[in-house]
Amino acid sequence: MQQQTAQLRWEQRTQRPLFALALAFAVAYAVPIVRPDADRTVVQACAAVEWVVWAAFVLDYVVRLALAPHRGSFVRTHWLDLAAVVLPLLQPLRLLRLVSTLLLVGQRARMASQIRLTTYVAGAVVGLLMFGSLAVLSVERDAPDGNIRTLGDAVWWSFTTMTTVGYGDHAPTTGLGRMLAVGLMLSGIALLGVVTANIAAWFIARFEKDDVEERLQTEAIRELAEEVRALRAEVAALKGTPVE
Repeated sequence: MQQQTAQLRWEQRTQRPLFALALAFAVAYAVPIVRPDADRTVVQACAAVEWVVWAAFVLDYVVRLALAPHRGSFVRTHWLDLAAVVLPLLQPLRLLRLVSTLLLVGQRARMASQIRLTTYVAGAVVGLLMFGSLAVLSVERDAPDGNIRTLGDAVWWSFTTMTTVGYGDHAPTTGLGRMLAVGLMLSGIALLGVVTANIAAWFIARFEKDDVEERLQTEAIRELAEEVRALRAEVAALKGTPVE
C-alpha cells in the first residue's frame, strides 16, 4: 500500500514538470524545421533538448516501475510506455524521438484524473496537427517530387488528412511521408470515434437522468393520489357517507 501511494505521489508531482518538458521538446523540434537556415549551434542545442526530454520520460518510467507494487503487471499494462522508451534506441532518428515523446505524453495525460476527456482530445488534436505538419514538412520539403514545401502547405495537408477529407492538392511522395499520412489518418479516425462516443454517452446519460426524474415524478403523483384517496375516506367516515 505504501509503494502504491508512493507511485501515485510520484505521478502527481511529476505531471506538470513533464508537460513543461514536453512543451520544451515541441519548441526544440519545431525550430530546426521552421528555420532550416538556423545556426548549427542552435540545431545541436535543440537536438540536446530533445534527448534530455526523452531521457526525463525514461526516468519517469523507471521510477514508476520501481514504485509499482507488481512490476510484471505494470510492464504488461504499460507496454506502450515501454515501447516508446525503447523506440529511439533502435535508430537515433528525430522522427522516432517525436513519436516516442508523443506516446509518453499521451500515456501520462490519461493517468491524470484532473484532465477531462474533452481537454485531452482537444490537446491531442492540436498536438497531432502541429507535430504532423512539422514532421511531414521535414520529410517532404527536400523531396524531388514533393509538393509540401512550406509550413502552410504542411498544416493544410495535416488538417485535410486528419479529418480524412483528402483534397489531394498536397500529398506526400516519400515512403516516410506516406507512413506519417497513415498514422495521421488513423489518429484522426480514432479521435473522431472518441468524440462521437463521448457525445453519445452524454446524450444517453441525459436521457437516463430525464427518465429517472420522470419515474420519480410519477411515483410522487401516485403517492399523492393515494394520500388524497385516504383523506377522502376519512372525511367520508366522519360524515357517515359512503366514499365514491
